[in-house]
Amino acid sequence: MTSTAYIPRSLTEVVLRNAEAFPVISITGPRQSGKTTFVRHVFPEKDYVSLEDPDVRLSAQRDPRGFLSRYPDGAILDEVQRAPDLFSYLQSRVDESSVMGEFVLTGSQQFELLSGVTQSLAGRVAMHVLLPFSRGELAGSERSLERTLFEGSYPPVFVRKPEISTWYDNYLQTYLERDVRQIIQVRNLSTFQGFLRLCAGRSGQLLNLSSLGADAGITHTTAREWISVLKASYIIHLLPPHHRNFNKRIIKSPKLYFLDTGLMCALLGIETPDQIHSHPLRGAIFESWVVSEFMKERFHAGKRSNLSFWRSRSGMEVDLLVDRGETLDPIEIKSGKTTARDFDRVLRQWMDIGGRVAGRGVVVYGGEDSYTENGIRFSSWKDIAELM
Repeated sequence: MTSTAYIPRSLTEVVLRNAEAFPVISITGPRQSGKTTFVRHVFPEKDYVSLEDPDVRLSAQRDPRGFLSRYPDGAILDEVQRAPDLFSYLQSRVDESSVMGEFVLTGSQQFELLSGVTQSLAGRVAMHVLLPFSRGELAGSERSLERTLFEGSYPPVFVRKPEISTWYDNYLQTYLERDVRQIIQVRNLSTFQGFLRLCAGRSGQLLNLSSLGADAGITHTTAREWISVLKASYIIHLLPPHHRNFNKRIIKSPKLYFLDTGLMCALLGIETPDQIHSHPLRGAIFESWVVSEFMKERFHAGKRSNLSFWRSRSGMEVDLLVDRGETLDPIEIKSGKTTARDFDRVLRQWMDIGGRVAGRGVVVYGGEDSYTENGIRFSSWKDIAELM
């Protein structure tokens, strides 16, 4: 595959449909998730303007009205949160023109972009999230499971095929230097990077801010603030416990998950795909990948997350519950390449507890074959897109 090849994104249809109903389209997501490539491919007729460019940003800040007047047919405004005063002027512009899909906004910082949208563009903008490639978008990829987990799914990694450790080292430095310093005041970036590594080691675990803060040498309050930054930057996702009142549910804390396992592996110091075979966190890495795949399916369909987990008083846990509206699909996640006799034990117990709301039970595992046995679907990781 050449570096110029475009891989279609599943968000395309939703964005084009909303561009006919809203004057402003917004795309957020982590840095390097392909936002710029995506919007320029979907809206090739629009002028592209990057607010990362200091000269462009200064022009937008000094004269917002004059800046927008340069684009009578609208434009793509990349990293628009860098010039927050534009939002108020965009409101006036789109209200006057009443043209649908006139402006396309992108941003890597959810806090600032959402703040501008909610204050000035509420009701005028369709919000979307673009995460790195999903398994379905990479249909036909021949990567092994270990390589998939190790490399992750950021578009530059998959398309350009750089040296993996170098790319992630640079990504982390860019994230730390640019985004973290812009969002919060971090005096010691090495402390924040240490915090990131601790989070990677806790992916798939209940979030314990006191323990996390103590291990990182920061306060509980600072740990909470930094977790919010990681979530707003789409580095992590906090999976909530199931909210319905099953008698045995007592857990209130969310579980922390990295949204890209390549970044997670880099933070864990994993240097080759082969190291994942016997790594003590192999199960957590695989579980993080499965959760992120379900997140991508929802976000790229223009929907909010419908995912949660469930844990009983006795410690029985269902890794993932997928809310289908009237039913809940329980999903167990196992990194092993072969299925064991007790893989579906927890699923069957939960389905007895769930009663009428219990949907199809699924085990996603690290093997090659998918099949159904006694009403439970055993899905290979390769076929995860078929579960969506």
